[in-house]
Amino acid sequence: MVELKRDNYEMSLLLDFYGDTLTEKQRHLFDCYYNQDLSLAEIAENENITRQGVRDAIVRSEASMEELEQSIGLIRKHKAMSESISRIRRATDELRVIARGLLQEREVAALADEIDAAAAAISE
Repeated sequence: MVELKRDNYEMSLLLDFYGDTLTEKQRHLFDCYYNQDLSLAEIAENENITRQGVRDAIVRSEASMEELEQSIGLIRKHKAMSESISRIRRATDELRVIARGLLQEREVAALADEIDAAAAAISE
């Protein structure tokens, strides 16, 4: 059977958001496979277990975390929030450009700075 890895970035996000729901062993095997880019055979050899055992643990971990994402949606919400923050920052940049030359340039720039600071606080 050909080993097909899923998107490492998406799997790393799952681990970041839902990894605490896995056992320490599942988390370790998942990390080795997706973050350290080890093959199933390499992990099996390092952990002294079968390749099939490693694969089963990773597949169960993926399913468990994907089920949580489907029901809770933390990653989906995080991505939406990040996109909103990016839009806010682009809008404040445009606001600063528009404000140049206006009589209330300082006031508009101060408001843009305040909005930017709020967006930065949310993204932390």
